[in-house]
Amino acid sequence: MARRSATHTPARGSSDRGGAPAWSIVTHIIRSLRPEQWTKNLIVFAGLLFAQKLFNPVALARTLTAFAAFCALSGVVYIVNDIFDREADRLHPTKAKRPIASGALSPGLAGAVAAVLGSGALAVSFYLGTWFGVVAASYLVLQTLYSGPLKHIVILDVLTIAIGFVLRAIAGAVVIDAPISHWLLVVTILLALFLALSKRRHELVMLADGAVGHRPILGEYSPYLLDQMISVVTASTLVAYIFYCISPETTEKFGTDLLGLTIPFPLYGIFRYLYLVHRREGGGSPSQMLLNDRPLLVCVALWALVVVVIVYRPFGV
Repeated sequence: MARRSATHTPARGSSDRGGAPAWSIVTHIIRSLRPEQWTKNLIVFAGLLFAQKLFNPVALARTLTAFAAFCALSGVVYIVNDIFDREADRLHPTKAKRPIASGALSPGLAGAVAAVLGSGALAVSFYLGTWFGVVAASYLVLQTLYSGPLKHIVILDVLTIAIGFVLRAIAGAVVIDAPISHWLLVVTILLALFLALSKRRHELVMLADGAVGHRPILGEYSPYLLDQMISVVTASTLVAYIFYCISPETTEKFGTDLLGLTIPFPLYGIFRYLYLVHRREGGGSPSQMLLNDRPLLVCVALWALVVVVIVYRPFGV
């Protein structure tokens, strides 16, 4: 009996640690990188699209590599953020299920993964070019600072998120040596502010009385204040995009004044997003809303298709 028990216990232990847990750890690491959020890095392709290099194989390959580098860097940022916020996340109804907050993934192992992945992504970034590497490193530093002190400073917290999107857009232009349009920067930061403020509003409304306990900075905001900010940014985003489409500079660059035909798409997309925020209690994750809401996804896809047709004129438009 004793001999049978001695062999049974080790076998069980080796099965638990040698099989499922190893795969489980890999799964938890991948979940912590949040691949479902990587759609935010698609802004890297804006430079390729509007520089009229979408069908240039070299430029496309470099942009795809840049996109992969930023996916890795954003994954690193998510891990760092989860390590810093693990105590607060345990009080959140959904974030408590994240691997680090739930205890399924140790902070030490997660930090080691982040260090290796971040070093590799930065090495690839500097291989693509010095300026691209500088932009990528700036993004990583800024977003790491956001995970620390910047997320606790009112207004600066959402501005930091928005600047992160701007750095992605700049990186997409730098990696293919395309000129950086001031229109691209203006529209990007305004749209990013719109998404960041909507996310703050969602957190504040969803968490109600427990909002401050989860994220202290939410105590500095109110639904009314955020609605005012969102209104300003919404109008500014639409006006900036409209002026971009009809500006003589744009007409001269693309040799057509038809880009104004794309204006209905951002109008519908932003209004649809506001509808989801106010009537469907959405806004917590812009990436998930884009992927899960079919009308919004179709709107973005049609916008991209129409832009390609107008800018590249494959049918002699």
